[in-house]
Amino acid sequence: MLENYLDINEEIMSAISKNKPVVALESTIISHGMPYPQNVETAIRIHKIVRENGAIPATIAIIDGRLKVGLTEKEIGFLGEAENILKVSRRDLPYIIANKLHGGTTVASTMIIANLAGIKVFATGGIGGVHRGAEKTFDISADLQELASTSVAVVCAGAKSILDLGLTLEYLETHGVPVLGYKTLELPAFYTRKSGFNVDYQVNSPLEIAKMIKIKSDLSLKGGMVIANPIPEEFSMDYDKINSSIEEALKLADEKGVKGKETTPFLLSQIKEITKGKSLDSNIELVCNNAKLAAQIAFELSRLFA
Repeated sequence: MLENYLDINEEIMSAISKNKPVVALESTIISHGMPYPQNVETAIRIHKIVRENGAIPATIAIIDGRLKVGLTEKEIGFLGEAENILKVSRRDLPYIIANKLHGGTTVASTMIIANLAGIKVFATGGIGGVHRGAEKTFDISADLQELASTSVAVVCAGAKSILDLGLTLEYLETHGVPVLGYKTLELPAFYTRKSGFNVDYQVNSPLEIAKMIKIKSDLSLKGGMVIANPIPEEFSMDYDKINSSIEEALKLADEKGVKGKETTPFLLSQIKEITKGKSLDSNIELVCNNAKLAAQIAFELSRLFA
């Protein structure tokens, strides 16, 4: 049945069947998260980093209604330049597939497709979460519910700093999703290493994380895991300055009536303008850093399942 919808790159199919390490990568970062040509350049750079660290990259997207696991450089270029790419989360999948449309996959939909393909580790920039003011708007990312139900470990630079990080952590705790800090007890907040909130546990090596993923699988504990990997120190933005930029962008979004799934791309774009491009540079570096750690985890995990 899945073959009616799912195309897995031959190299990735072979790797999965032989228990070789594979890292899933999302595609909204290409279609919606960064401007051209930085989006395409970053995606190709991430592929190289994953391979250099012992794993095979599997960028996931939807092209002509087909769920694609493992994009070619040509397909990455298409996603980066085309204007008719939709942002796809769980709710959008049936419509996009039925109408043979193109889509960049969010954290939630990438987790779903990675799980269908049998990929256990996924690298992204930052997860979605509970938006500021959600007590009035009920604006909560589908990423959180996916983490509660889909068994894929997500390496990220914490939750995006445009969110209500305290409520995001409360939601994950309620749904039994462990939040691990890689060599830190403090939750990183995307552009910055600081947030003022603690993770559940500090972990200090890819092997330690891989062991936890395997144990979770062995015990049939449904749901994912958040591995919060701080942005490298040299690329971290000033905590007060980035929060000031976020407040300015949030005010503008409110004035313009930006809501729903358009909120995050709008805010990231505005923050890029406010910070004169520094936030984009930080975004690129944190994603590359996450891809490196994810590859190392996938490598250790493949050895544990051998």
